[in-house]
Amino acid sequence: MDNQEAMNRAFGYIERNRQRFLAELKEFLSFPSVSADSDRTDDVKECAIWLAGHLGSLGLESRVVETSGHPIVLAHNRNRTGKRVIVYGHYDVQPPDPVEEWKTPPFEPVVKDGFIYGRGASDDKGQLFAHVKAVEALIKAGGGLYRDVIFLFEGEEESGGRSLEQYIARNRDSLACDFVVVSDTAMYDEKTPAIAYGLRGIVAFEFELKTAEADLHSGVFGGAVPNAAMAICRILAECKGPGGEVLVDGFYNDVRPLTEWETRNLRNLAVDADKFAREAGVINAFGQEGFSILERIWARPALDINGVWGGYTGEGSKTVIPASASAKVSIRLVPDQKPEKIAALVTDYIRRMCPKYAELKFAGPAIAAEPIVFDVNYPAIQAGRRALERGFGAEPVFTRCGGSIPVVNTLYGRLGRPVVLMGFGLDSDGAHSPNERFSLDNFYKGIKASVCLLGG
Repeated sequence: MDNQEAMNRAFGYIERNRQRFLAELKEFLSFPSVSADSDRTDDVKECAIWLAGHLGSLGLESRVVETSGHPIVLAHNRNRTGKRVIVYGHYDVQPPDPVEEWKTPPFEPVVKDGFIYGRGASDDKGQLFAHVKAVEALIKAGGGLYRDVIFLFEGEEESGGRSLEQYIARNRDSLACDFVVVSDTAMYDEKTPAIAYGLRGIVAFEFELKTAEADLHSGVFGGAVPNAAMAICRILAECKGPGGEVLVDGFYNDVRPLTEWETRNLRNLAVDADKFAREAGVINAFGQEGFSILERIWARPALDINGVWGGYTGEGSKTVIPASASAKVSIRLVPDQKPEKIAALVTDYIRRMCPKYAELKFAGPAIAAEPIVFDVNYPAIQAGRRALERGFGAEPVFTRCGGSIPVVNTLYGRLGRPVVLMGFGLDSDGAHSPNERFSLDNFYKGIKASVCLLGG
């Protein structure tokens, strides 16, 4: 059987089994595998057992690998020949909160208007399951797997666990491969598939200001004692200018400029600012002046306040002067910025901004990952581009991703092989938000694209 015939037979198998694939995806999504919630530990494990069992039913050698945290699911084809590829994904999901904002229960998936709704639908169960179904189609109808495929699925991506990193470090030789596939990113738009060749890095921390032993009465003490909430707001306001630029000394010193090719590519992918604002649900787009929206998201660093709290925030009035206030801050990094250096620059800046009447305490960094960029001319990345084009019937584009996927750094750093970031989701899927969804059209086309990559 030649390669073309194998692909056609696999495509036919996918079409005949669409409804069964969907029913199995619903079952997969019904597990409340929230890794950050200790009350869901058993649910996470049950999901891992289900996934390993499903992979085993396809004729793969599969097992649940116990760790100090949540399990890893590992599977591979028995008669391994040809080149080896690792398919990474994560079966754990974000917490569903706020649950009251969901239109349907988060772990009772429903299909409506061409989408499947449920926590994890797009991030990342639906996307990883597309690869699982591609392997099934190749085994059952396509004449077998040409490549040696290893599925490596973790249960701690959403909670920052290190079990997978430790597993890869211990098993580097047995995981040697030609390239890695990760589908945890997004298409460029509803009709245009994309290969993400770069990810921003991240560093995140929190800090607390304390100005008194306890909250004080604003009538008795107002105007004569410091206010921790006011102080922290002043510090945060001094971190960015009115034009969106970060005011921390040296913050932009190591930013790698775009290449000529990247500049042309960004120009060709120009985004309509009004449409962007509507889709984001904001009044207007805003960011560092002098740069386009895509430059701001993909190629410029960003500093954001993730949360601020202090004093009384309950119902009604309580006229107190807060004794302490806290903030969470995250910084997105671009090549060649280093998390440790940027964290030091920002925390030193905050220390200098801190008034003498306040005590300052830092916690973190809670998250840290370096930015990463791959050469789009890697043969594996070009193979991914061709696979997407055939699976989706549209010319893919090359993008960067404004988000961070720390495991990509781990996989590339430990295995030294390129990572093909071919996402099947959409930015509008609502990952991490209520009413998360995944396009069924993208699910089935993603299966076909994976067939072309893994079976090609």
